[in-house]
Amino acid sequence: MQDWLSDHPLVTYILILASVIYIFNKVFRAQQRLPLLKEILVYFVMAFGSGVLLVLQIDKLPILQCMAVAIGMMFLLRIRQFNDKRLAKRQQQGDTSKG
Repeated sequence: MQDWLSDHPLVTYILILASVIYIFNKVFRAQQRLPLLKEILVYFVMAFGSGVLLVLQIDKLPILQCMAVAIGMMFLLRIRQFNDKRLAKRQQQGDTSKG
């Protein structure tokens, strides 16, 4: 897989950029939106940083694989939060029916 990613740098760059944007929006984004110029600057810096990560990916470092693990862990966290919320709701309904 690493060789295929090295042979297709445009696809690799797009995957890295999409991963970086997804991770940023899910983990680091504040609740309030940034002003438009700051938002543009943030995405420009992410695009530039993705270019640096592309160079590292082509040099045989597992950048995309590490991002896939990070996204997978974020997905597992979302599932756990959903499950905890559902259990708390079920427990709260059980407490109100007893009282």
